[in-house]
Amino acid sequence: MPAKYSHIKKRSAAGALKKSPNGKQARTPDPHVDRGISQAMTAVSQLERAIARILLIRYEQDIARLFSTRLYSIALVHLPTFVMRCVALGGPGWVAHNADADEIKDFFRAAISMDMRQAGERVATKSVLWSYTALRHFALSNNIPICKKRGLHSMRLLPHYPALKAHLDLLESMPAPAFAKPPHLGSLQEGQVALEEACALKYAARAPEWADDWRPKVRLGYEKLAQTLWRVAREFDVRGYGMVLREKLTSKWCDCGCSTDHLGEVCERTVREDEAESGVRLGKQREWDGRGSGVYGWETEEEEDIWEIGLDFGGMEPDECDDGVESEMTIGELMEWRYIKAEREKEEGNIAFRKGDYTLAVKHYEAAYQIEPELPHYQLNLAAAHLKLSNWMEAEAACTKALSQHRSGKGYFRRARARKMIGRTDEAIRDLRAILKLQPTNAEAIQELLSLLPPPSPSSSPKMSASSHAAADSSHAAAAAATAELHERLGIGKPKQPKSLPFSSTRLDGRRLKVVHVPIAADAPLGLCHHHAHAHVHDCDGHHWHGDEKERDRDKGKGRGTSAAAAGIGSATRREKEQELEAEMLKVLEAMRVDSGLSVTAPGWDRYVVRRAD
Repeated sequence: MPAKYSHIKKRSAAGALKKSPNGKQARTPDPHVDRGISQAMTAVSQLERAIARILLIRYEQDIARLFSTRLYSIALVHLPTFVMRCVALGGPGWVAHNADADEIKDFFRAAISMDMRQAGERVATKSVLWSYTALRHFALSNNIPICKKRGLHSMRLLPHYPALKAHLDLLESMPAPAFAKPPHLGSLQEGQVALEEACALKYAARAPEWADDWRPKVRLGYEKLAQTLWRVAREFDVRGYGMVLREKLTSKWCDCGCSTDHLGEVCERTVREDEAESGVRLGKQREWDGRGSGVYGWETEEEEDIWEIGLDFGGMEPDECDDGVESEMTIGELMEWRYIKAEREKEEGNIAFRKGDYTLAVKHYEAAYQIEPELPHYQLNLAAAHLKLSNWMEAEAACTKALSQHRSGKGYFRRARARKMIGRTDEAIRDLRAILKLQPTNAEAIQELLSLLPPPSPSSSPKMSASSHAAADSSHAAAAAATAELHERLGIGKPKQPKSLPFSSTRLDGRRLKVVHVPIAADAPLGLCHHHAHAHVHDCDGHHWHGDEKERDRDKGKGRGTSAAAAGIGSATRREKEQELEAEMLKVLEAMRVDSGLSVTAPGWDRYVVRRAD
């Protein structure tokens, strides 16, 4: 027997192969080919889990790729304006000297966090459609028939489960999705030219500090600011976002045995209409081999520029659309209303926290997170309340959930405190070191870490004393030696020294500036909900009410909410629903304005001012 079949002989000798009464070898059934009831149920369950996992991994890759394009657009469009506002107060070299300042990074973190909360709504619809298209072309390449009305049926993919599983294994072996500049996009030269022209027009001839050498200062500041933007963006983990789709793929779709059928019913018509209108693009034809959506991208303008267009909101179930009533709400409007409600709950929690009622604060913070699960700071607030209640396990869990979205110093510090109290000192030390990687000069983290580390061994003391004595003639050298010894003991390595700039610092370069988000009054938040100009509002429970016709006409062409077919609801019932939601919304807004004086602050790339800190 050839060597490659030798394992069969061994298995047969061990009794692994059974024989039937007639002496012939019994065939082991393949559940993905045999269609018996029990085998088919097991096989379909495995198939649907594999499909759900493929959709989820490709979705995470899509978020990373598409938001990377968004970051490139921000660097090209919004950063020049930010530079202009800073140099107006600090001079042409201020940004180059302060591009890595905490005030700037905190502004970037807040704006990116608000962008990332939209990732699920903006990317999910397209990503699932692209992945369905991949499954569809895989089926066509294997001569699997596809129904024109109901699309691809999962049962027809059962014989090809090994190929699907191989593709899943390939996706799982890929590096974790992260933000990086898309290779097919150009440089930031266009933004740089526009920035220099604006500076020349507004500032260059009006102040003595703007001498002839201002151009390289502004140019370098713009480049360093773009680098800071990418560094801050990499603190965010795309695998912590998209809660709505993630829940469907992990709980609602996997076990029902018909997720692909649902996909076909939703996506098939869209795919056929697109192909009939524009043909099958080359990228789609070779999609399945890993060069399409979710891996390296389609690289077409209408799909890459997903943050700049309105999309159908794919985060709601059909039965959540108010018994078939059509919703005409844009993604932005829906998310603004949801954010307002969450902020109201958070503010109530803050009031309770300041009063010392930490149990009530926990309830409000949990409610805020239930309304808006795409923002990690509600979990950080929840962790703070649990720490006050000595609920160490709950505090650790809340911090872990927040850190799965954004690696923040506050999240690591609160989790370190919880782990310290549980007795998991080694893990607390790792969290504190993670803080110092983000914020090397965080004094509170350094002090806490020193309290957890064992005291230095006596053998190292003479070495440190000798080092200090050798550097006694120079205070600068002594400070540097002490810092190096401290970092060695903390186990965080020596921080990188910033590169010297090609021009000297001026008095204005040391000026402190702060970025202030523009608050929006509670009675007119975000230009959407106010007492006099009615817009269309849709809350997280699916209720809705319609605003004036002019507002709806203005929003024609934008992405609308997913809706079921209108079915038998009378105008009287609709008016009642509208009045109920209007009363609820105005009650919330009035409470925000009167009870707490809260003004909603929604950080964004165009809602801020730069001021002098002094």
